[in-house]
Amino acid sequence: MDTQVYFNPSCSKCRTAQSILDEHGIEATFVRYLDTPPTRADLDRLMGLLGVDDPRQMMRTGEDVYKDEHLGDPSVTADQLLDAIVEHPILLERPIVVRGDKAVIARPPERLLALLD
Repeated sequence: MDTQVYFNPSCSKCRTAQSILDEHGIEATFVRYLDTPPTRADLDRLMGLLGVDDPRQMMRTGEDVYKDEHLGDPSVTADQLLDAIVEHPILLERPIVVRGDKAVIARPPERLLALLD
């Protein structure tokens, strides 16, 4: 089964998730999303796999750009939020682990164990 991790190597949670996958002998593709930002299609797919309908559920709302762009304003649409993630990939929560037709935001990293059963 293919496993993909939206990954930031400077993030301790991402490195812990990588270690958990290694311990379970699971090979994964690590997507350095800050270097190769996800497309709108990627984000739409992630939302479906995560089972979320509000992009904020997969966003880092504490980032400066979230505040600077006023993305917390209730009038901001889902499309605008997804466009903001494409433009500012730092807004994407991490790590997101995709395995088959499911995904989890691995915060804490042990949440990814639910995908390994």
